[in-house]
Amino acid sequence: MKNILVPTDFSQNSERALEYAQFLFASFECNFYLLHVDSFLNVQGESFIPIKKSKRPNYTKPTKELLQDLLNRTKENSAIKQHSFYAIHEYGFFIESVKKQLEDRKIDLIAMGTKGVSGLREKVVGSCAGDVITKVQHNTLVIPNEVVVSMPKEIAFPTDFNIFYSHNILNAITELLQLCEAKLRIMHVASNGFGLSPEQESNRAYLQDFMEELHSKNHSFHTVTNKKVKSAIQCFVESRDADMIVMVAKNLNFIQQILFDSIIEKISFHTKIPFYVIHD
Repeated sequence: MKNILVPTDFSQNSERALEYAQFLFASFECNFYLLHVDSFLNVQGESFIPIKKSKRPNYTKPTKELLQDLLNRTKENSAIKQHSFYAIHEYGFFIESVKKQLEDRKIDLIAMGTKGVSGLREKVVGSCAGDVITKVQHNTLVIPNEVVVSMPKEIAFPTDFNIFYSHNILNAITELLQLCEAKLRIMHVASNGFGLSPEQESNRAYLQDFMEELHSKNHSFHTVTNKKVKSAIQCFVESRDADMIVMVAKNLNFIQQILFDSIIEKISFHTKIPFYVIHD
């Protein structure tokens, strides 16, 4: 049984994330928890969200009602008998509410939507998804709105080999590969003109031994020479026609090079494919 938390703001992005997660875990028995968090300011009253499709432009609808509508619609549209859906409405701070659900519901994975971008300097995810990646120590799948809902066949795994690949990290990668029978393309960017350090060589060898033991035909190692890490990864992902990117949150320095502006901590890596952030 998988317990998957799907935060929602009733946008197309969040509903796309729910759709993708259902498809990805179609062969699993799953509980999907649809979480909407309202501000403390709305505790005494009712929170409302504008309904753009209404003929009355000023018409608003209570968020509790919207959440129930989403739950009912999701249940009706789901053809997977082993999937169950539950709605959770909370008042408070978003990150604290997410952390509470992780413990209360024994969550295995967070699935979040994001608008996606069209250029390198634009943001990939909004502040909520960015906060979850950086402040919540839990495996998170971030799903762009423009993603094609299909099983990943090629997964890019950019890494600098500066971390030890723990049991939890390797288990998460293994489960993902078994889930979609995809091939893992492990990519290193040689940006400084130097070879790997002894520690990096050791970590790479350990990862290679593990992958050869479990996935002898489902992985490959690649080295790309480029002074700009983001550009190198972008080119690699496009050349391999990758369907997903996997990253390890423990490797914070490398993650920041790929995804974050070091000052404002906003994701700026250009992608229209999901990326899976694994926490140790």
